[in-house]
Amino acid sequence: MSSSPLTATPTPLLPAKSKSPPSHHPLLPHLPHCTSLRALAQLHAAAVKSGLGAYPAFVTRLLTLCTEQGAAPAHLEYARQVFDRIPSPGDVVWYNTLLRGYARSADGAAPHAEATRVFVRMLEEGVAPDTYTFVSLLKACAAGRAGEEGRQAHGVAVKTGAADHEYVLPTLINMYAECGDTRSAHAMFGRVPDGDCVVSYNAMITAAVRSSRPGEALVLFREMQAKGLKPTPVTLTSVLSACALLGALELGRWIHEYVRKAGLDSLVKVNTALIDMYGKCGSLEDAIGVFQGMESIDRQAWSVMIVAYANHSYGREAISLFEEMRKQGIKPDAVTFLGLLYACSHSGMVSEGLQYFDSMREYGIVPGIKHYGCVTDLLARSGQLEKAYKFIDELPIKPTAILWRTLLSACGSHGAVDLGKRVFERILELDDTHGGDYVIYSNLCANTGEWEEMNRVRKLMNEKGVVKVPGCSSIEIDNRVHEFFAGDARHPHARRMVDQVIEQLKLVGYVPNTSQVFHVEMGEEEKATSLRYHSEKLAISFGLLNTSPGTTLRVVKNLRVCPDCHSMAKLVSMLFNRQIILRDLNRFHHFEDGVCSCGDYW
Repeated sequence: MSSSPLTATPTPLLPAKSKSPPSHHPLLPHLPHCTSLRALAQLHAAAVKSGLGAYPAFVTRLLTLCTEQGAAPAHLEYARQVFDRIPSPGDVVWYNTLLRGYARSADGAAPHAEATRVFVRMLEEGVAPDTYTFVSLLKACAAGRAGEEGRQAHGVAVKTGAADHEYVLPTLINMYAECGDTRSAHAMFGRVPDGDCVVSYNAMITAAVRSSRPGEALVLFREMQAKGLKPTPVTLTSVLSACALLGALELGRWIHEYVRKAGLDSLVKVNTALIDMYGKCGSLEDAIGVFQGMESIDRQAWSVMIVAYANHSYGREAISLFEEMRKQGIKPDAVTFLGLLYACSHSGMVSEGLQYFDSMREYGIVPGIKHYGCVTDLLARSGQLEKAYKFIDELPIKPTAILWRTLLSACGSHGAVDLGKRVFERILELDDTHGGDYVIYSNLCANTGEWEEMNRVRKLMNEKGVVKVPGCSSIEIDNRVHEFFAGDARHPHARRMVDQVIEQLKLVGYVPNTSQVFHVEMGEEEKATSLRYHSEKLAISFGLLNTSPGTTLRVVKNLRVCPDCHSMAKLVSMLFNRQIILRDLNRFHHFEDGVCSCGDYW
């Protein structure tokens, strides 16, 4: 036998008269215990030599073991080699087993290509696909965002009469939605009998959440309720994710109460979704309560709680939880380290963050682009800009525009115009369509007196037709989410409230921070006016106007909160005795008694 398990060459497997291997065979009890690929390959070789490998039922067991949930890519590759050496596989179960393995695989875009190859061979061998075949094939296409292959599989399913099957139809909905073909997903959803299939609703809701359309997911959920359909744990976890994206805390709490009444509060995945929802909706206390009340905590739940601490700037607590996780023998994964690095970068713990980044390799975890982004942010926030530049430039993978964008933002905060120019040019090589890059760099130039360069950048922005993303903030009141854009005139009451709030804040020392308003033709008064109706000011004022005294205000902002709005929120929390929890593009800010949890480090 070769030293490498992947080079093992089993003898061709021939159909046997008996489908079942002899139950007394001494090798059979050892098969489920072969956790390593090498052990599995050795047992397989022994089975072939003893004649056990000639039984189709043994091959089925072997393929199933290699393709089960969580199997490593190497196991799946070994299963493919075993399958490819079968002269004329005529058992649909073999094909389905391998296809199911590719559907479960998270190994990039490869699963759909391999799944399609297996499916084509199946048709060439004259083996009739069944509903399980199409479910696995379509799931593999969805995982690889392979819309064209998915459409072809759909065509075959129509010809065989499987397309409208109760399991195939939801999978088609999910496949089209994952591939960005919303129109086809809705068309498939319309074919569901009376629109009353819970599985189909789950597919549509999940797809809407994954496509960042949380509002659509909630509309579907309410429609599902109106029809009297009972939500499943899959429904609830997806809807909780939608609440997390929207910051809809009250709806999330209602779902939590439903979970309790339905007796689903013992399910780890539902509890994990609740922790994530509470963390992203600004209620860290509730997230901690759910986590501490769990009877069984898996790795994902630990990781989500660490991320929640990180998002709320509780860096030390995130590290403490990580160390407790390790003490209990739970092996961290890439998500765990992402939360840990995020916590360090937003709490200024540079040395700790770098140590944890280096320790990823001890667990066999290869850093991804998001981990590199956290390290870049860690260095850049602390003022180590040149070191951050070198870190990105020497990465083992091609850096993305997002990495350079992180550094550009830090250059703006530290006034490093020369480095900022170099970074800006690197960004344009990768993506010249992002309006925020032009704004950050032009503001940096204006702030350092580089007016000629500022004008050049703004001219370039106009030539390319790039527009700045408008600021948008939302606040949830009485289960309804209210949205505000910068300068929004749709809410005159909120604008009048802003005026009143500003006048009261001036009495306690508020002075508009116009340092980020770079219009040469504007005077200071005009600059202050341009700041007055920023979206977060409108949302906070609307909250003051429509809630009772002492009510916590929870605001979600699509961009980074500006320095002036940050100062305004601190003073409002003190003057009006309100806690304000503001979630911006990067993190949560907890304003209370005139102080922000970020320590003005954001």
